[in-house]
Amino acid sequence: MRTGIVILVLFVLVAGCGYVGWVMVKRSEPTALPEPTGDHLVGRRTFEWTDTVRRDPYGEGPRKLSVWLWYPVAKETTGRKVQYAPGLWSDLQVNGPASVFQGPFDSLKDPAFDRAAVAPGRFPVVVLMPGLGLSAPMYASLAEDLASHGYLVAGVTPTYSADLTVLDGQKVESTEAAKPEDLEKQGDHLVGLWAADARFAGTMVAKQLPNSVESGVGTAYIGHSFGGAAALEACRMANRCAAAVDLDGVPYGDAVTKGVHAPILLLGADDSCITGVCGPDARGDEDRDRSLSLLKASTGASWCATIPGTRHYNFTDYGAYYLAMPLRKYLPLGSAGPRHALRVQNGYISTFLAHAIYRVPSPGAPACST
Repeated sequence: MRTGIVILVLFVLVAGCGYVGWVMVKRSEPTALPEPTGDHLVGRRTFEWTDTVRRDPYGEGPRKLSVWLWYPVAKETTGRKVQYAPGLWSDLQVNGPASVFQGPFDSLKDPAFDRAAVAPGRFPVVVLMPGLGLSAPMYASLAEDLASHGYLVAGVTPTYSADLTVLDGQKVESTEAAKPEDLEKQGDHLVGLWAADARFAGTMVAKQLPNSVESGVGTAYIGHSFGGAAALEACRMANRCAAAVDLDGVPYGDAVTKGVHAPILLLGADDSCITGVCGPDARGDEDRDRSLSLLKASTGASWCATIPGTRHYNFTDYGAYYLAMPLRKYLPLGSAGPRHALRVQNGYISTFLAHAIYRVPSPGAPACST
């Protein structure tokens, strides 16, 4: 009996070591972000912008933000490609022993060109807000696809709410006050700050690239999770909002009761109710009332859809990372092929924005149920 137990233990150890060795080989192989589907190549620049009008409620002095800008570049562009998460940003990777089961960022190929010239022409501005705790660089797949379709995409990382941002060459981590556990009590306050961040970033893009911004169409706001709530609230507050997109985010703020007057798109996962209709895997409908209130109060066109087989992280770049078991199972990723889910998401968004901004006909648009 004892001999059998020893043999079993040895077998498990050998198998485990063999699996880890296989993972180490696989994670070192180059992977790439999905290729953008638009007509333009894509460039990327990073900025640090200070809003001198607002004092940061969670830090000292005025509100300072890291903003990554993705934008169209000419088809003949050549030069160096960007690093997906350069320098201190590489700490966005999973830390600790679990990091063995995620591919390193330095082997993740990014198709964007580093600081290339903006393509000739004028383009609408899109502001992109991450989920609570996440950072704008983790949405490069979405941002680059939009940029390839002719948008200037400003990805904002809300300082002190993100687990990691980089400012002045230093890592800045989240604080408990700016990343509250109880959004039911503090979400309405925090979403106002994030919405102000989004609106500030939109105005700064116009100042930074005055000859590249298309005037007269307004700014579009897109966000994931809590960033989706911020996108809706920013659109509600803005004088010239072209559209808002909420990716699997429960609404907060005055948008819930006052609505949004520009076109909106709500995209949900299989286990959420943020479209006003609960997905097939939803375990409760506590978020449904907020979404229904938003939809009833809104006066613009509303699109709603659930992407089959998805969970909360399918709306991020986790769908492009190499992730081995058991980490892949631990993260909120659904049964849909991760890259397929990103393609579906990006297709919905680019189609919606073309309709909202340029009035491109979209027969069969997914209507919301109220």
